[in-house]
Amino acid sequence: MSRYTGPSWKVSRRLGISLSGTGKELARRPYAPGDHGQNNRRKLSEYGLQLREKQKLRMTYGLSERQFSNLFVRAGKIREGRHGDNFMILLERRLDNVVYRLGLATTRRQARQLVNHGHITVNGKRVDIPSYEVKIGEVISLREKSKNLQIVKAALESIVGRPQFVTFDDNKLEGSLVRLPERDELEGEVDEALIVEYYNKL
Repeated sequence: MSRYTGPSWKVSRRLGISLSGTGKELARRPYAPGDHGQNNRRKLSEYGLQLREKQKLRMTYGLSERQFSNLFVRAGKIREGRHGDNFMILLERRLDNVVYRLGLATTRRQARQLVNHGHITVNGKRVDIPSYEVKIGEVISLREKSKNLQIVKAALESIVGRPQFVTFDDNKLEGSLVRLPERDELEGEVDEALIVEYYNKL
């Protein structure tokens, strides 16, 4: 299955989570889309709950099913820590996500586009692979020609705060991952234990 590129608001309403991080999708109509969305009170099965949590996390980070499952397998090979925690940390270390966390983009989709179009550098070298795994201390910046992009200026003006595991220099427009994130600093609306159960049953 390829990466989903359709309307994100419909998916947000179906899963009950704000994929944009703004909460606007659920503010007016906090129920699933469609004729029966508002009246659908079906109780999900155990498998249904696990699948929904998996879809929440996959859609939040914008990965294809294959990318998502491959990363899950990689997380299972890390000896230290819990499988679910390691999985979420690997997701956070993706270049497109770090660009989003630094505030250079308002959404992860926008951050992925910045990376794809070659606007982002890592330690001074252009990297156009959104799945690039950022290492602690690597400097993420904009190419010199890209520092006046209007979407970047708008994103930086609208930022409220940044997580503590990244730092950012507003003058140089560059930042870095200073440490690995803790679980309580990541997505709070996702139960990663259910995702581990989902893949363990396959």
